[in-house]
Amino acid sequence: MIPFKRTCKQVAALVVAREDRALPLAERLALRLHMGICSACPKFEHQILSISQAMRQWRAYGNDAASHETHEGHGQPGKSP
Repeated sequence: MIPFKRTCKQVAALVVAREDRALPLAERLALRLHMGICSACPKFEHQILSISQAMRQWRAYGNDAASHETHEGHGQPGKSP
């Protein structure tokens, strides 16, 4: 096998893995090289990044709403718990 050559399936796995861990240099290089020659994998990467961003926003929204509900009315004059 050529050292940095990866299939689309392997690159998809790297894109997903990159969300959870830092990739070693060889994997980062293989990913970058493949992205430069493939038309489908950058689209997949964009979809994964969009999903990750949406999940982060959803978690932050959930945390803000829960925080607001637990603190609402506690210790504030004129409000009952």
